[in-house]
Amino acid sequence: MADDLPEYYFRVRENGAVVFRVDTGNRQRRIDMEQIAVVNIRKREIKPHGDRALSDADMVAIADWMEARQDVLDHRDIDDILRTVDHLNLTAQWAQSRATDAQLDRVTDALLLAMHDLRTVLVRKKADRVLRDK
Repeated sequence: MADDLPEYYFRVRENGAVVFRVDTGNRQRRIDMEQIAVVNIRKREIKPHGDRALSDADMVAIADWMEARQDVLDHRDIDDILRTVDHLNLTAQWAQSRATDAQLDRVTDALLLAMHDLRTVLVRKKADRVLRDK
């Protein structure tokens, strides 16, 4: 099992990860994880832990992880939005076919304001793209 472990472990956190080097080559054959860096994906920052100097191999592994992680996050963003579209369709069906007057009174204003805000942003962004592409 220890031979199958990766050389690095990335503990995901909100804006990136804490990076550990995985070591199984000790006498006790136990797994040691030594923190080597902290990564901020949004700022594209890699900060070595303490006074540590990161090797070229460390930097390559971290950069590869950051790229792969950003791809995952981008995919999740789009997937979340497409789920929202599905949920809006289900909400419309619910409002038309099953919602009671009391339920509609409870959610109508919040839904209308959220949809108005979203529509305003989408229309403005689309207009910006159309004008930019001319």
